[in-house]
Amino acid sequence: MELDETTITRGIIEGFSEKFLNYLNMDVAIGGGGPAGLVAAYYLAKAGKKVALFERKLSLGGGMWGGGMMFNEIVVQEEGKEILDEFGIKTVQYQTGYYRADSVEASSTICSLATKAGARVFNLMSVEDMVIRHNKVCGLVLNWSAVEMAKLHVDPLVVKSEYIVDATGHATELVGIVERKIGAKLFTDTGKIIGEGSLWADVAEKETITNTREAYPGIFVAGMAANATFGGPRMGPVFGGMLLSGRKVASLLIDRLNKS
Repeated sequence: MELDETTITRGIIEGFSEKFLNYLNMDVAIGGGGPAGLVAAYYLAKAGKKVALFERKLSLGGGMWGGGMMFNEIVVQEEGKEILDEFGIKTVQYQTGYYRADSVEASSTICSLATKAGARVFNLMSVEDMVIRHNKVCGLVLNWSAVEMAKLHVDPLVVKSEYIVDATGHATELVGIVERKIGAKLFTDTGKIIGEGSLWADVAEKETITNTREAYPGIFVAGMAANATFGGPRMGPVFGGMLLSGRKVASLLIDRLNKS
């Protein structure tokens, strides 16, 4: 068979259009494709929820690929190991309670299993604004990352969702938009984004999970965005808290969706 380039082009355009049109409305939209966002997408999809993840960059996995300072190993504690075990990711105990894993295996496996569970991923898309109706976040305003990077004046498109997860990491970008655009009073002690503290792995791992919750009606925070929003420290290249945060936010949203 002789390959026809326009037939190839048709397949790409029709396939993408079908995917995107099917996710103009969904249960949960996740901004940020790091480990917390991907794990949340996995558990939500596994529970039968319609979930899509939007990632600005070409690749998924966030900082997990680079391990610590580009040494491509990550570390998890006992609780985080349980999630890696569930994903079939090999771990090695090198001291009591400390386990290491290959960051490439971990990142690629979590990406793969999240999509196989039914989560839809749209990479190279940036969230430039939020849809807020009646004091509740209910959608994302999207544009191509290339448009954002080139600073072109191109209008965005919109998707609607029952709930949003901000998993954008240290920058906590989505909650930041809500705070900036409408002067919203967040569910933090100050009513504003508190910002993350300096690195303290032991405290940060615990507080990442504690801070994984709703930050404003309709928008939840997970991973480092949770600590940045509610004021916990950063944790460095230990990833158990990120994985557990993703699972927790998925559990909270599954309960919320089931009740509604």
